[in-house]
Amino acid sequence: MIPLLRDVRVLEIGSVVLGPYAAQILADLGADVVKVEPMDGDIARASQPRSSSMGALFANNNRNKRVIAIDLKRPEAKDVLARLVARSDVLLHNMRANAAERLGIDFQSAAEINPRLVYCAAVGFGQGGRYRDQPAFDDTVQAASGLAMLLRDADGAPRFVPTILADKVTALHAVYGILAALVARANGRAGAIQVEVPMFEVFSAFLLNEHLGAATFATDGRVGYDRVLSNNRRPFRTSDGWIAVLPYTAEQWRRFLGEIGRQDIMNEAWFANAAERQGRLDWLYGVIAAALPSRTTESWLTAFARLQIPASRVNRLEDLLHDPHLDDVGFFDVPAGYPQDVVRMIPQPVRFDGVPPYDDRPPQPLSADTRDVLRECGYADDAIDRFVSAGVAGNDAHGA
Repeated sequence: MIPLLRDVRVLEIGSVVLGPYAAQILADLGADVVKVEPMDGDIARASQPRSSSMGALFANNNRNKRVIAIDLKRPEAKDVLARLVARSDVLLHNMRANAAERLGIDFQSAAEINPRLVYCAAVGFGQGGRYRDQPAFDDTVQAASGLAMLLRDADGAPRFVPTILADKVTALHAVYGILAALVARANGRAGAIQVEVPMFEVFSAFLLNEHLGAATFATDGRVGYDRVLSNNRRPFRTSDGWIAVLPYTAEQWRRFLGEIGRQDIMNEAWFANAAERQGRLDWLYGVIAAALPSRTTESWLTAFARLQIPASRVNRLEDLLHDPHLDDVGFFDVPAGYPQDVVRMIPQPVRFDGVPPYDDRPPQPLSADTRDVLRECGYADDAIDRFVSAGVAGNDAHGA
């Protein structure tokens, strides 16, 4: 934990990845994040694979948080939520707008409770459009944004990226939206600030950054960025495996072509012209593909390091567990206090010099901090006992 946001209180009502991942980044930066879960917990707790205590997906998105369990469907929960909102600097949720309204924590209601609130709603679609009430999940956003069709296979069938990319990209946008709002508030902006982070728009912007292409300038312009759409842009086969390599500048291409003895290409009139070279990239990638099977992966990595051309071996996910660089930086180190069956944790990868870190707090059991948080909200112990007995709040055994 890096104590940069230690005076910021964040209320997270999130599930699975989008909301929890964004809130974990804020918690990693020192914010006091209180995560509200339903009585049976965030569904990621039960995801596979899992240990005896929680699913891996939950463990990797919920460190450094305090967790409470509240039955938000109960009338008594509205008062609890109101008190939590009143004492928070940030409310972050990834519910649909109508669900937030039913709970009494739509923006208008929350702003009445806390006029200085930063209110961040990570929703599927912007509320000004006709899709506003549709549910959205990573797969459907990958499809709607055009990504799945970009990845179509040889038969033309669309495919998904095998990672929950839309959720995580949207979470990162939520983080910078929240931080920008906090800065504005610190600089004197009055009133609650609403930050809407719609998955569809976020991911469409993310993909069209380079792929808007010629359509940037003309309504009938062709979309797409040719270099990354090349059929030959792919990992290349070596004599014993695969490698990724990217000669990008004219000088890098000269070094590579000199290495493989293709002076003839450098002598072509078009080679010195960046635009004409760009137009032949698919063909040039084919030249790479034809040359690389002549040597081993290790031999090529040595050559590309000498030639100062960006290159990498093609790892499997399991190769990362033993990557020497990740070992050097302690990437998978498990802080003290984690359960013994947790042997690797994913760190906050951003580093800040001159800011001494605190130990991370492990992801907590369901309802672990309920009593402490409710006491901070002004509830007496007998009121908390009634909540627990009535099933409104979960029981925090160690705080009882």
